[in-house]
Amino acid sequence: MVAKLILCVVLVCVLISCAVVSTGPGPGRVTFTDLQRLGARFNSVVALPEFETTPDAVHASVSNTIARANAGLDAIGRLQPHEVSFDNTVRALDDILWEASLTGNRLALIKETSPDPALREAATAAIKVLQEWAVGVEYREDVYRAIKAYADTKPALVGEDAKLLEETMRDYRRAGLGLPKPERDEVERLRKELAKLCTDFDSNITKAQKSLKFTRAELEGVPESFLNQPGIKTGEDEYTIQVNVTWQYLAVMENAKREDVRRRVFIAQHTLAKEENVPLLERILALRSMIARKLGYASWADYQIEVKMAKTAARAIEFEQKLVAGLQPKFEAELEEFRKLKAAETGDPNAKIEAWDWRYYAERLKRAKYNVDAEQLRIYFPLQQTLDGMFRVYERIFGVRFEQIEPPYKWADEVQLWSVTDAETGEPLGLFYLDMYPRPGKYNHFAMFELIGGKLLPDGRYQRPVVAMVCNFPPPQPDKPSLLKHGDVETLFHEFGHVMHNVLTRAKFARFAGSNVPRDFVEAPSQMLENWVWDKEVLDSFAADYRDPKRKIPTEILDQLKAARLAVEGTRYRRQLAFGLMDLTLHTQITETNAADAVALANKVLGEVFLPVPPDTAFVAYFGHLTGYDAGYYSYAWADAISSDMATVFEQAPNRYFDAEAGRKLRKEIYEVGDSRDVNISIERFLGRAPSIEPFLKKIGAQPVQARPTSQAAAQN
Repeated sequence: MVAKLILCVVLVCVLISCAVVSTGPGPGRVTFTDLQRLGARFNSVVALPEFETTPDAVHASVSNTIARANAGLDAIGRLQPHEVSFDNTVRALDDILWEASLTGNRLALIKETSPDPALREAATAAIKVLQEWAVGVEYREDVYRAIKAYADTKPALVGEDAKLLEETMRDYRRAGLGLPKPERDEVERLRKELAKLCTDFDSNITKAQKSLKFTRAELEGVPESFLNQPGIKTGEDEYTIQVNVTWQYLAVMENAKREDVRRRVFIAQHTLAKEENVPLLERILALRSMIARKLGYASWADYQIEVKMAKTAARAIEFEQKLVAGLQPKFEAELEEFRKLKAAETGDPNAKIEAWDWRYYAERLKRAKYNVDAEQLRIYFPLQQTLDGMFRVYERIFGVRFEQIEPPYKWADEVQLWSVTDAETGEPLGLFYLDMYPRPGKYNHFAMFELIGGKLLPDGRYQRPVVAMVCNFPPPQPDKPSLLKHGDVETLFHEFGHVMHNVLTRAKFARFAGSNVPRDFVEAPSQMLENWVWDKEVLDSFAADYRDPKRKIPTEILDQLKAARLAVEGTRYRRQLAFGLMDLTLHTQITETNAADAVALANKVLGEVFLPVPPDTAFVAYFGHLTGYDAGYYSYAWADAISSDMATVFEQAPNRYFDAEAGRKLRKEIYEVGDSRDVNISIERFLGRAPSIEPFLKKIGAQPVQARPTSQAAAQN
């Protein structure tokens, strides 16, 4: 997932550690200063964020950022019609907003990862100030007049320059600059209120915690390796589960034999942040609807999707509904297999599969039918070994080199800093931080946070990117390393794909660099890379029993793992589609007149598309995708359809997933260009043909449907 803090339409601040053995020179051999000198040889700037470390520094940073940006905006606003040019209007605006994003990006990471509660609170408050200012940027009439004056000259621009002007003017239209001033002012006011509420909504999710205590008997079936983790065993016969910590939640939901325990954990997680966020959610949805209608859109979903590949809410809904229908036979068959297992285990011939049952019985099915035990596979995936192996894979296909360097500053002791250079030329391409383990107050999922976006600077040098990969993998134990499930390895490859997407960019403008692409495409390159962890040759390059490195995952186990994945894919994917349709339904049907129905409507959609949820729960209040991915969760399925098709380029290449030629093509046609050209063109150039949805349908076991998300013609209909 790419985490994003949206400051305004034209300013987007893009929002996982053990002692890793470097694949290249270790800490101290290559310094940050060395990289800076090397970057100068390539006319590039290599820099690191200067993180704020006190609340006062946070507040001062925002004030200074806004002052500098306003001075630049004032300069644009003073231009007379005969003075305007591309450089002093459109490019200047991109420069100003990129510089402001540097502060917003740092504060977003501080807000989500700092061990200091006071610093997190200060960052949260400062982000609200920055967001309000950023919304106001779009309503500066003097700046708009200058840029419109330049657009009115109908300049003969081409390529990225033409796209930047076109989309800048589109943003002004979408902000309401064509409305009468009273209506425009009201839209601005509503958007500023919305930005603050979204920040509070996100903060409440990050802060939400719930501990449940159980006896060993109650946790029957849960692996000893989990129960012996630090912080889990909290008494002689007492085990404490943090339901807000994903790996702890999943360990119980996938393994606990007692249904009452699973139900208790499920309900606890599905009521996290309920009291704080339900009122905010209702107001957020109402504001979005009001803003969209004032701007001439039928719904917030239509407003949001206009600039994506799907183009309209109706097309996104149609795509999701067709996949729901295509998966119906497989979904029903899987649920019946789960039900039979539950009936046999409980002795109740009328047993029903509830929302808190599916993970447990999916694991039972995989073990019984395919002899796959996800917990037993952990021995092949110690985090350090897996991370090193992933680095070697990515080095080979992308033609890069990773080296660990000593960070001048880190926000937590376990944080690491790595450099990325071109393997052939030695050119520095960027840097990334790793923050791998959970801790109190930290963002509790997995995401890539942009810190410094790539950009061609006014002086002609290129600013190389810096990002942070934030994860929450099980921490190491005194007698064993952090051990990952196969699904965790999939997540690792996915998130690092986002790192590559950002670091390898060569787009001229910040707006188009890295993963700043349409939201229904942004996950595709990373989702494609998940295929690597299902390939025997790739896994054999790093996956080995940490106690005996000569032991690899047997071929039959991997084949069983693949069969087991397909065996429950209908259930897993129907859940994904339920989230997507819930999101689209809320953003097409909830207005200021029925906002109080939001939770009931969300639960209704989840129950109809997936499994009924208890009426007293409000998972939607803990669903962080509603900010940043609002009216956009469908993008995961949409992008998965694209990614499955893109993976065929490697599957059909001479060296398959290690094919360097295919990897360089991915780097050149997808990662380097970002959104500097229409992504439909990039997809077709990478594929070398028109897109197809068939690989995706085969992957999830769905029946054929008439849905072609990667077709440009379809996207425009």
